Amino acid sequence: MMIISRSFYRREDVVIIAQELLGKMLFSQFEGALTVGIIVETEAYAGVTDRASHAFGNRRTARTEVMYSEGGTAYIYLCYGVHSLFNVVTNKKDVPDAVLIRAIKPVIGTDTMLRRSGKSFMDKSFGTGPGRLSKIMGIHFSHSGIDLTKQPSGIDGQGIWLEDEGRIILPENIITGTRIGVKYAGRDALRPYRFRIMI
Repeated sequence: MMIISRSFYRREDVVIIAQELLGKMLFSQFEGALTVGIIVETEAYAGVTDRASHAFGNRRTARTEVMYSEGGTAYIYLCYGVHSLFNVVTNKKDVPDAVLIRAIKPVIGTDTMLRRSGKSFMDKSFGTGPGRLSKIMGIHFSHSGIDLTKQPSGIDGQGIWLEDEGRIILPENIITGTRIGVKYAGRDALRPYRFRIMI
């Protein structure tokens, strides 16, 4: 496997990146615990032109400023005061596109994931939903701004990164739909920007 380089994230088409993130490996390492999952669901958010995006209309706040970072940066925000939602910033600096990672298939560190979730076994929904995903991966909104192109050094290092193990996802195996929970975005809520695979 190879850590995904910044050039992957710096491309202009956030929709293509959202599709190409399917099948990639999401890693986190916190408090000496390594957890890994295969990304199986994503949503694209097209920055200043997308009413569903936090950066629509070039909105810049203390929370959204991370979205204007260079592609390959983590944008993690607190939803409803409870859930940390993990996004991958894409495009070049000052273009606030992002991909929300909605679901993973857990593959490494499942005991740690179960402990974090408070569950005793993994059911079909385990790792599904962006809030649950962040919880089992140990991802917190305070981690917003982490460079996703750098693997932490040593067992005590902390970080989030993505790797590519060469899994090929054919277009016909991608399920496309509208995004979840963005009715406020009007016609932009109908954009076919949610992508899923079955693994």
